[in-house]
This record gives sequence, C-alpha cells and structure tokens, in this order.
Amino acid sequence: MANGDITKVDEYDRIEVAGSWNIQVRKATAIMEEGSDGSLTELSRGYHRHVLTPFTSTVDADGDWTHAATDISGEHASVQAIANAAWTTAVGNAYKAMREAQG
Repeated sequence: MANGDITKVDEYDRIEVAGSWNIQVRKATAIMEEGSDGSLTELSRGYHRHVLTPFTSTVDADGDWTHAATDISGEHASVQAIANAAWTTAVGNAYKAMREAQG
C-alpha cells in the first residue's frame, strides 16, 4: 500500500454455536486508509450476520421429509471447521427429529 491507499479488510470476528446446532457467523468489513507514516486508519466498519443449520428440511404433501445437508463450501475456512466439528451425526439426527416434530 502507498500513502492514501484505501483497502477493504474482511474479518470473521464472531463464530458461535448457539443451542445444539445453529452456527451464528459475523463478518466485519473495515475500510482502511494508509497514512504517510505507514499507519492504517479505519474509515468505516460494517457487519454482516447469518445463521447456518445442518440441514434444509422440507415436507411434501404426503408428509414425507427430505433433509438436504447445508452446503458450507462457500463459507470461510474457519466457519467450515467449526461446522464440521459441531455438526456430528448425533447433532444432525437430533436436528432432523426436531424439524419433523414441528410438523
């Protein structure tokens, strides 16, 4: 970077497992400017939040359930690591049972 250059910095600053299976993700985006001495000054900061669950569950007219695993391939590596650790087979089965009990 050179003096006066502007750059965008993304940071996944909060990844939490809430309850048994919800993964709450917060990404902070900072806009930074480099000063003449090489120091960085934050000009603005914004946040984006989203929640992931292990499956997308649907029920058809006959009452048959389909549970499609959530595709986390587009998530940041740290989010993927936490999802892979938290979403064990037992957790996935409990999530499916909960969804089906909701009817």
